[in-house]
Amino acid sequence: MNRRRYLQSVCFGAGVGTAGCLKSMVSGDSAAPEPVLDPPTNQQFDSEDIPYPAYGERLPDFAVPDPLRGRTVDTADLDETLLVTGFFATCPAECLSLISRLTNVQAGVVDEGLTDRTRFLAITFDPERDDAETLRAYGERMNVDFEAGNWHFLRPASADRAEAVVDERLGITFDRVGAGESSRLTEYDFVHLSVTVLRNPDGIVERAYRTDTPDPERVRSDVSAVVDAY
Repeated sequence: MNRRRYLQSVCFGAGVGTAGCLKSMVSGDSAAPEPVLDPPTNQQFDSEDIPYPAYGERLPDFAVPDPLRGRTVDTADLDETLLVTGFFATCPAECLSLISRLTNVQAGVVDEGLTDRTRFLAITFDPERDDAETLRAYGERMNVDFEAGNWHFLRPASADRAEAVVDERLGITFDRVGAGESSRLTEYDFVHLSVTVLRNPDGIVERAYRTDTPDPERVRSDVSAVVDAY
């Protein structure tokens, strides 16, 4: 069932003015948003006991610049279905696997005609090295479909901002290891979680894929089911 159409039919079918319906929804008179997918069968802990946003929880909003488009992406303004992850472009293994699979998901979304109703937000936690030129080249190497217009490489303004958004706010933990602050920037690495969060248009987490090898077909199917519900 399309949930937005259902809410509209309730408002207008009952003879309630749009403003009155919206007021009741904002004031909390209507039910709180819920996931549209069934609970995951492989989640070992309750969502509140997981460090990153998980099934049924609200994804914290964040605003991070997109250097390739010259604007800031604020999730509070997005009513599409989102796939959100963290990465860094010089990652030698995990991120390559993760981003490659997400670009496969993007290709499936494009093929299904769901481009305008989905967005992919990949946030680097290495803004010192991942400038616009680096992210563009990385995306081309990873087969990101930039022409589709629904993929965003996000770059926090500083390392501290990356930690605040990716680690502290989204719970995708990472630690910088290797070179000290005075050493060459190319001599450090990161130890990090690989997590991709699927958020529905109401801001609720449908899935948190805790792996660097998510099944593209399964993720695409989940995305399609969420989009269809709205």
